[in-house]
This record gives sequence, C-alpha cells and structure tokens, in this order.
Amino acid sequence: MSNNDSSKIRLAISQGDVNGVGYEVILKTFSDARMYDYCTPILYGSTKVASYHKKLLTLQPDYNFVSIHSAQEAVEGKFNVINLTNEEIKLDIGKSTELAGKLSRESLDMACTDLKEGNVDVLVTAPINKKNIQSQDFDFPGHTEYLSHKFGCSSLMLMVCDRIRIGIVTNHLALKDVPATLTHNLLYDKIMLMNESLKRDFSITVPKIAVLALDPHAGDNGVIGDFDMKVIRPVIEEVQTKGVLAYGPFPSDGFFGSSQFCKFDGVLALYHDQGLIPFKLMSFTEGVNYTAGLPYVRTSPAHGTGYDIVGKDMASEQSFRSAVYLACNILRNRQEYDELTSNQLR
Repeated sequence: MSNNDSSKIRLAISQGDVNGVGYEVILKTFSDARMYDYCTPILYGSTKVASYHKKLLTLQPDYNFVSIHSAQEAVEGKFNVINLTNEEIKLDIGKSTELAGKLSRESLDMACTDLKEGNVDVLVTAPINKKNIQSQDFDFPGHTEYLSHKFGCSSLMLMVCDRIRIGIVTNHLALKDVPATLTHNLLYDKIMLMNESLKRDFSITVPKIAVLALDPHAGDNGVIGDFDMKVIRPVIEEVQTKGVLAYGPFPSDGFFGSSQFCKFDGVLALYHDQGLIPFKLMSFTEGVNYTAGLPYVRTSPAHGTGYDIVGKDMASEQSFRSAVYLACNILRNRQEYDELTSNQLR
C-alpha cells in the first residue's frame, strides 16, 4: 500500500487527452458510489476540465470534486483532483491539439512519479493521442513503451477480458519490422514474463501458455516459410525445460476459429493486430490493457480517445471500470503471492 496508513487502495488516474472521451468514462465510472468501496480515486488533471465535461453528461447534480494539492491529501469516499494548472485550459472537443498533448504528458509524468514514491498504489491511464503527446521528453509509440523506459524494466502488453489474456511481443511496431525483431532472446523473455505475471498477478499456479505462429499455417512444414520452425519452436522447447507449460506455435486462424484459446491461461501473439483483432472482437467494450512486468500496477481501458463521440454522452465506461477493478485485484494478488512465496521452506 501507499505511504498513507489507509487500507483503501489509492488509485492514480492520468487524464489522457482532455479533448477525448477520457473524462467522460472517468466521471461515469465514479458517479457510482459503490466504486469508492474499492479505492480512493486521484485524478491528475483539472477540476475545471472535469466540470466542463460533467455538464455534457447526465450525471447527478450533487456529484462534486475535491481539489487537493497532493496525493497525501486525498479524501476517501470522494473524487479527488490534483490540478496540474490553475490557468484556463482551452478545450477543442474532438480535436487533437498541441496543448492536449502537453497536458497528457504532464499528467502521466506526475502520476508515475507519485507511483514510484509510494504516494499512490496503482495507476489507471486514460487514452492518449499517440501523435500529439510526442515531444523531446516523450518519444514513444504508446504508454507501454514509455512506462518500460520510466521504470527501467522489460514489460509485456497484456490484453485482458473475461474470456482471454493476450500478450503482444512487439507492441506498437510496423508490420515490416516484426520478423527481424522477433529474436530468440526476445521471445524467451516475453514467454517467461507472461508465465510469471499469470502466477503473481492472476493467481494461476501452473499457467498454460499458447504461442502463435508468424506465417500462415505455421509455415506448413516449410512450404510457406520456416520462421516458426527455426525460430519460434526452439524457444518453446527451451522454456519447457525450465518448467514453463508453453505450447505452439499455433496458426492464428484455426486457433481462434476453433476456440482452442479456451484451453489456455494466456496467449502470446507476435504482433499487434494478430492479438488485438480477436481480442476486440471478444471484448470491445470491456477489455483492459495491462502492462505486465512493471514493478507497479498499471491498467488502461482498451480503447482510444473517441474523438468522434466525445461530448455526446455516448462513450461506455465499462472498459474503464474494468481497468479499475483489474488494477485493484492485481495489487491484492501480488501482495498475497509475495507473502506466500517469501515464507516458503527451503
């Protein structure tokens, strides 16, 4: 838990793009008083921006915000906001602006600093615009890469819903660069990272992991290609010698088409769309993006800024709510796992 003695999980929220649906899904999520039984939310953003977005929504009129100066001042049972600035913020709803990118960077950076210092327990990030957030201080294709750099560790983008957990080996990478990036060491590290996350974060004692193939039909014994046979299969065989229950490589079409994924605790996709297309078909409104491997817990809704629907009271908060639940659950799972494994008899 955080430096504060409270038993409630202190949940940091980075505001994301102020012109997108981030504020809408955040406000809708915490308009339900039951959410405060799980955590104490702390939004790194603006009470003025929150008030503006609130007026566009059909929420209870007595839904108010508590303005605080630091996470240590957060009030349980209330929606807390740390104001990044006291100046007026020009909003251009549904549009990408340089100001929105700057504010999303500042929010994320401050939330991560508090996470590292123990002032908050977990982080849930609202959607950013991957273009306008770019700067000299942020030269990353997304949250996952930024957080790995920020905390100095390897990580795994893990998409989570009730039906499946799909890890992505190469994250936000152009398809033409994928084969050269899929080295033996990278695949080995990602499989081991997924295995550890499934045990520690999801309380699965002996996880079963499926690894997908790169070529159609997994190369068809060399007829189409030999990448899966020469690169992926040896990695799977090596991790098996370490006691990891990894299997494959499986051709994606048949693997998902026959619902073979139901037999596994985790699926490792090699590139972004290989994993994200089936995942979003299964759980477009409730899926969560979790960054496995970090020393801290970070989740995010599995959707973007939604410029086309912002301000229309149309955005679903289900994914953001699921991200809050998952962050809290993983933190508790980690605490229990660490306590159990630290007291093992040699």
